[in-house]
Formats: sequence, C-alpha cells, structure tokens
Amino acid sequence: MNRQPVHFMSQAQRLSSSTARGFTLVELMIVVAIVGILAAVALPAYTDYVRRGALPEGMSQLADYRVKMEQYYQDNRSYGAAACADTGAAPSWKNFSPNGAKNFSYGCAISDNGQGFLITATGKTGTSAAGHVYTVNHANQQATTSFKGGSVTKSCWLVRGNEC
Repeated sequence: MNRQPVHFMSQAQRLSSSTARGFTLVELMIVVAIVGILAAVALPAYTDYVRRGALPEGMSQLADYRVKMEQYYQDNRSYGAAACADTGAAPSWKNFSPNGAKNFSYGCAISDNGQGFLITATGKTGTSAAGHVYTVNHANQQATTSFKGGSVTKSCWLVRGNEC
C-alpha cells in the first residue's frame, strides 16, 4: 500500500496560504469616493449637453417661419393678421406647432399695422428646453429673452454661455 504521509501545516503556513480574497473596506470606500466625484462632474455636463441638443429645434423653426413670413409679405405687401391667425384666409403653413416639435411651442404677433411681426419659440415645460425663449422679427433681429430659466436681454440666440 502506498500511503502518502499526512503533513500537518503549521499555523503560519495556514495563515499565509489562506490570504484574504476580496477588497478591504478602505479600498471599497476609495472606489465609492472616486465614482461619486466622477458622477458629480459628469451628470451636470451631460444634462447641459442634452439641453444644448434641444435648442437648435427652436432656432431652426424660427428661421423657417421667418422665411415663410417674408414670402407671405412678398405676395401680399403686408404681413396682415392672416399670416399668424388660424383663419380660413391664413396660409397653409400658418400652424405654429410644426409636426415633430418636441421641445418648443411657437407663437406669432403682427405689429406696425401689418408691416412687422415677432415670432417666439418658448421651451415646453418638462423638456430640456424649458426655461428658454427665443424670438425673431421682420428685420431678422434675433433675441434671447429667457435662458436656462433666467431672464436675459441678448440680441442673439444663446446656446452655451451668456455672451453672443
């Protein structure tokens, strides 16, 4: 019979062979702190990125409506109430809620006895564009009246900072 002798390990050998597997509490807390710091930086940056991605919708629709208003003026020599109103005499494009508009609602007002207009894009509540209001008029003067929920008076359409 070939019996192997039984070897007994000393206590020192047992402790060294059963080294701890896993993480210590200190290591775990360091990882949690690093993840927390990254989240504190990344979440506001991502939120701002999403907000900036929603704003071009309003700007492009304002530019589109301005061109249509100018075409209407060329045909009628006046903007008139029909250009903005939902009446039978209004042009077919008068609906200031275009298909696919997710982030903004639009409005139009006629001024100067039919010789001027002001088109407004207002960020819808519950979207990332909430708190933004942009306008354009018959002279193509672009303005921002509300940016990130704060009242401003800028003669351009703000997207990122507070300067044109």
